[in-house]
Amino acid sequence: MNVSELAAEKLKDILQEEGAPEASLRIVATPGANGGLSYMMTLEKQVKEEDSVVHANGVSIVVDRESVPLLKDVEIDYVEGLMRSGFVINNPNFEIEGGGCACGGQCSCGGH
Repeated sequence: MNVSELAAEKLKDILQEEGAPEASLRIVATPGANGGLSYMMTLEKQVKEEDSVVHANGVSIVVDRESVPLLKDVEIDYVEGLMRSGFVINNPNFEIEGGGCACGGQCSCGGH
């Protein structure tokens, strides 16, 4: 799992704003109806013993046991644009057929 420098900086800013600079970003991946994935992101102050923790660019990403194989080789980035800004998960393991976005290929998931 890779975290871009911009995504790490944005996450650090969010953690500071929330008054929880030592917290981690939890990512949960669930299979979608069309073969893609859906992602949920939350801030986590307590890491569970069965969780996997990835440290990248000064931030911690927490992943539950079921999501680990679904998130292999993902890149977390942050995109800023006129229409939307937010975290983007690029997952090379899941391709979207027929276009559209189901957070399986390249898709904005969440934002702040």
